[in-house]
Amino acid sequence: MQNLATATDWQSLDDQYVWHPYTQMRTAPPPIPIARGKGARLYTADGRDLIDGISSWWVNTYGHAHPEIAAAIARQAATLEQVIFAGFSHEPAARLAQRLTGILPGEQARIFYSDNGSTAVEVGLKMAIQYHWNQADPRTRILAFDSGFHGETFGAMSVGGDLSLFKAFDSFLFQVDRLPTPRPGMESAALALLDRELAKGGVAAFIFEPLLQGAGGMITYAPEVLSEMIARCRRAGVLCIADEVMTGFGRTGRNFACEYLSVQPDIFCLAKGLTGGFLPLSVTSCTQAVYAAFLSEDKSKTLFHGHSFTANPLGCAAALASIDILESEACQADIARIARAQAAFAESLAGHPRVREVRQLGTMVAVEFAAAEATTYFNSLRDRLYDFFLDRDLLLRPLGNVVYILPPYCITDEELLALQRGIEEALVNIS
Repeated sequence: MQNLATATDWQSLDDQYVWHPYTQMRTAPPPIPIARGKGARLYTADGRDLIDGISSWWVNTYGHAHPEIAAAIARQAATLEQVIFAGFSHEPAARLAQRLTGILPGEQARIFYSDNGSTAVEVGLKMAIQYHWNQADPRTRILAFDSGFHGETFGAMSVGGDLSLFKAFDSFLFQVDRLPTPRPGMESAALALLDRELAKGGVAAFIFEPLLQGAGGMITYAPEVLSEMIARCRRAGVLCIADEVMTGFGRTGRNFACEYLSVQPDIFCLAKGLTGGFLPLSVTSCTQAVYAAFLSEDKSKTLFHGHSFTANPLGCAAALASIDILESEACQADIARIARAQAAFAESLAGHPRVREVRQLGTMVAVEFAAAEATTYFNSLRDRLYDFFLDRDLLLRPLGNVVYILPPYCITDEELLALQRGIEEALVNIS
């Protein structure tokens, strides 16, 4: 086999054979070759040193090449790397399920494993719809926010709010009834429309990203209004699905965004930071009441869903190590430290003439640049901003004209300040 010793060798293979995500392959520049990562840094094959301000698509919660997670995977790999999870089980999956039900808010009782965030959402939707079907109460309607984003598989695309990314699939997506995201000033409108939709009947589930909508533009809203929406759904017998794929594991300042709520959802979807960014693994959890609706002598009431790598032992081992890190005093102190710095940065930009809005929650800060175009994923400001940051060795990936920082918790004060200063420079230099 050929020994690909240099970056140039494998980069040429990438150019010939690889199709990259969210990339127009005809016009995009060549991808940046990454040789290794450490902490909040990514090191390129040609000698550059980048600060990873977005946790490599929000998955790398504790830093690249974290030694404790790497060691846990190595130990597990020497024992059991994979086994079919239908009719079989293994210790890492059982222990992880216990840990997760112990730290999730509310009364989560059962853990269903899959392998990515979109799939966790698919499972949650199937759970909710079949929950009603199994009880001879078939409901077909789904409620979702108009600016939410839940993934790229067909069910996840359907419940996403902005379908401009998925125009080719419009005719294949199922109908979803939209609610306005209850941003400041929109709370009453969201509650009123929710009441109207619930009064029509037939609603199976309400799915949402709690308090922080990621790909929709890092939009924030208050816990009080979401708690009230969940309470009203519960009175109508509607299951509530919290998509914490991005918000879980400390991003909002607490381990889970739903910890801010006074009423808890029935189903959680988790992924991204679950394994600290090391391996693909996701979870759909549910209450005992949801699980009980699938227990029957009638096999047609089974949840027929599964993947070849369901509950992969390596992923479960990584997740167990990740939770150990999350619960440590040092990590919790880092989360609080980052949240304070982000809050101070947000306050410093209040009233800036080039800023349409600044939003901050926990370790996340988002700066919406004032622009002649509407705030969308396709805003032309995006590419200029992205290149501006990369030229300064900062990995920040704008959502149109919205620039956000969502760093790994190991980031130093100096590294975080460099990201913030980069945004300040862009406000002066990019228009």
